[in-house]
Amino acid sequence: MSGGVDSSVAAGLLVEQGHDVIGLSMQLYDASDSDGGERSFGSCCSIDDLHDARRVAAAINIPHYILNFERQFNEQVVSNFVSEYAAGRTPLPCAHCNSDLKFATLLDRARGLGADAVATGHYARVERTAAGRYELKRGIDASKDQSYFLFALTQDQLARAVFPVGGRAKDDVRDWAHQRGLPVAAKPDSQEICFIPDHDYAAFVTRNAPATAGGSILDESGQVLGRHGGIHRFTVGQRKGLGLSSSPTGKPMYVLSLKPQNQDVVVGPKASLERTRLTASGVNWIDATSPGPRRASVQIRHRHQAAPATVRSTGDGHAEVVFDTPQIAVTPGQAAVFYDGDVVLGGGWIDN
Repeated sequence: MSGGVDSSVAAGLLVEQGHDVIGLSMQLYDASDSDGGERSFGSCCSIDDLHDARRVAAAINIPHYILNFERQFNEQVVSNFVSEYAAGRTPLPCAHCNSDLKFATLLDRARGLGADAVATGHYARVERTAAGRYELKRGIDASKDQSYFLFALTQDQLARAVFPVGGRAKDDVRDWAHQRGLPVAAKPDSQEICFIPDHDYAAFVTRNAPATAGGSILDESGQVLGRHGGIHRFTVGQRKGLGLSSSPTGKPMYVLSLKPQNQDVVVGPKASLERTRLTASGVNWIDATSPGPRRASVQIRHRHQAAPATVRSTGDGHAEVVFDTPQIAVTPGQAAVFYDGDVVLGGGWIDN
């Protein structure tokens, strides 16, 4: 229970269905920090959110516990975020939080309380096939679908995952909360990474990885166009904030690639962002183990329209994706998630 409307309704629905529900919230940082704590986190995962979760638990008459996950969150999510940016990759912390905390560490804690499953407010669905395997599917509300962030869940984790709001539209979820008088019914959704409330990723990485160094901004031919303060300040596809007074052609310039070995940022025209191929590592196949080449729709960002492609396992948790048509800004560090219609086949972390 994060203190938001989605997880609150998820808990309320399960209570109405007759389940024995325990409310669990994750404390992810020290609120007694000398800086006041609240400045470290935004409108998600704050002390106010934990209080909201407790108020909801009282309203639906279930026990509520706060679990201290400060160390695990820092080790598995925040540290990964910092090291990925410092290495010239663009991380996806919500996916790590889901697979490494909510459906791993949290699931273990839940088992210790005698719980059979962990339910969250994600807009996704889990269904069991006739063969006894579990499928992860998109949420009914396409505008809120979060299956992209859950691609790393295993069969064992999916067997114990419940997404009560995945079959509902967001408006229906809010209506349900209002009708039952939940204290968070009108609470706005969080639109930020919880540990970076001001959206200043570069400043956060600089504070936590002070060894970051500057380098050169180059065009595609290798000509030096300017200098920068660190590759962690850039991501593939970025246009604004390049620090260039003008481009040699007078046309907008975009970040094409980052070269961590020498701290170079390569820029060029938008057409040069197009790619037809990517490789991925850390691949998790939900529906099968290392299948042969297969057709799929592949999504490379949360808001990216999944595109037709051929996916081929290359062994040892790696895969190659070849798109039918070029895609813009294939970004190392983000996830490539493979779909068959609404079903998540699997996914991995984009390397090249």
